[in-house]
Amino acid sequence: MPHIVWSGAISFGLVTIPIRVTAATEDHSIRFHQVRLEDLGRVRVRKYCELEDREVTQGEIGKGYEVSKDQVVTITDDELAEMPLPTAKAVEIAAFVPYESIDPLRIGQGYYLEADGPVAAKPYVLLRKALERSSKAAVAKFAWHGRERLGLLRIRDDAIVLHAMRWDDEIRDPSELAPKPVDLTDDEITEAQLLIDRMTRDDLEGPEFADHYTDALEKAIEAKREGKEPPQASQAPEPKAQVVDLMAALEASVAKAQASRGEASHAEVHEMPKKKTAARKTTKTPAKKTTKKAAAKPGRSA
Repeated sequence: MPHIVWSGAISFGLVTIPIRVTAATEDHSIRFHQVRLEDLGRVRVRKYCELEDREVTQGEIGKGYEVSKDQVVTITDDELAEMPLPTAKAVEIAAFVPYESIDPLRIGQGYYLEADGPVAAKPYVLLRKALERSSKAAVAKFAWHGRERLGLLRIRDDAIVLHAMRWDDEIRDPSELAPKPVDLTDDEITEAQLLIDRMTRDDLEGPEFADHYTDALEKAIEAKREGKEPPQASQAPEPKAQVVDLMAALEASVAKAQASRGEASHAEVHEMPKKKTAARKTTKTPAKKTTKKAAAKPGRSA
């Protein structure tokens, strides 16, 4: 049974839906302890009071806000829980928006909202079906762990999901990261769209979306447990920077995507330009002098 993170109610208009909140995701990452390599003794982090230079217990530890170097204000967990916020016990819906209008950067951890009791079932299903038919998501405010947050309610199968959201001022402006203007042709953009079409799919199922890192890590741990050498990665050649024919690369990618889906390829693939190094290696005699007219000939054909 998933751990209940929070309990309260969804509130929109005059409708109140009692809910229980559970995590919508699980972390299957492999965890490591810190150990001293000499004897495998555990290395632990201990909490010390810098004034008394001694280790303190968890019961002695609280929250403090540094107003200045000489003044710290303490805040207890009870004080945080009793803060006068209308969202302290409710996920208060403020508006409904098209789901596509929300920047994915603002969407964070997801939680399942479960109807808390028989009385909550009807208004819960009412909100779910209304969101489904309107193709909208709800933007709400809620307060957990002493902090008011922005949230997004959406539908997943027959459940309502609450995503914690970042506030607008928590998203950095990316304008400084944008590259300088470049020259692109309509044909290149069209070919890129064609590649997107060929790589579009309805789900994220398949081996290419599996967690191969965790699987490899488990095999390495098992090998070392049995006293064997862990599997080694094959040495792939390091990629070298080179100027490529962008259009040819796009067309080749489209052809590869079509082949992977068993489709006939209709793309015309250009051969990638080769480095002109062979002529320099085979030319051993000094080059003859050329006239100005002959020297200008390559310039006209370039």
